[in-house]
Amino acid sequence: MKNPIRIGIDLGGSKTEVIALSHSGGILLRGRVPTVPNDYRATLATIKHLVEQTERTLKASCSVGIGTPGAISPDTGLLKNSNSTWLNGKPLQKDIEASLQRPVRLANDANCFALSEAIDGAARDGHVVFGVIIGTGTGGGIVVGKQLLTGANAIAGEWGHNPVPWPGADELPGPLCYCGKRGCIETFLSGPGLAKEFFNVTGTQYSAEAIAQQAEAGDVNARAALKRYEIRLAKCLASVINVLDPDVIVLGGGMSNIERLYHNVPQLWGRYVFSGTVNTRLAAPKYGDSSGVRGAAFLWQPDKE
Repeated sequence: MKNPIRIGIDLGGSKTEVIALSHSGGILLRGRVPTVPNDYRATLATIKHLVEQTERTLKASCSVGIGTPGAISPDTGLLKNSNSTWLNGKPLQKDIEASLQRPVRLANDANCFALSEAIDGAARDGHVVFGVIIGTGTGGGIVVGKQLLTGANAIAGEWGHNPVPWPGADELPGPLCYCGKRGCIETFLSGPGLAKEFFNVTGTQYSAEAIAQQAEAGDVNARAALKRYEIRLAKCLASVINVLDPDVIVLGGGMSNIERLYHNVPQLWGRYVFSGTVNTRLAAPKYGDSSGVRGAAFLWQPDKE
């Protein structure tokens, strides 16, 4: 690529963020604007505005990478599996390229998170990296040798819509998921999933963040809820380790801010991993909420173009 400056855009449900990175990965510019919900044309206009404004400020023509909820179908070229439902079934990449008059690269937001952390973040020393998003939803991305693994169906890493492995009686048949199935990992491990189960058990409505705070303060019910959560997270990540055997698993999303997970979950997952020892490392993200937008910019890697 002729210009080493890379623009990354993180297209979220509530905000759209932009970043410009130098050849070395340094931040040249960043900003965010509210996402206009339920308006596809407004989404396209927002992206065009952010790119043009960034290029005017930097006085440069840049590459553009975009992290999206959902993924582009290899069969149709249309976006699928997005919780920003107004994007589903739309030729998002084609329309953005027409609007900007250049090629752009799109990837799932969890893939962008994983790529950022694998290139120069918490998993930079790992060859095989699994990046996890556990926030309002549950997703994941796989990076091998600093390159994204997308898969034949563009769903590599989508562990959130597998069932919880080795389920207990209290986990069957499981909560109804928006995808139409019951017992998906997302219904247990997402922030709303934890909050819903806590309400069902205690009758008290707390957010996932509040549950973690109450557990830290010594609340018995909150501590019990997090213990159940840790066992489920350990089981679910063990099933990933059994298939992928990653060097590093990096947690992202709101639930990744619960510090006790990094100690307790690796203490639990060994009983489910098909190995005498488990060398996989569980890591907190280096770049936190900024990883997604950085990873979008990294969809273009100047040294390899």
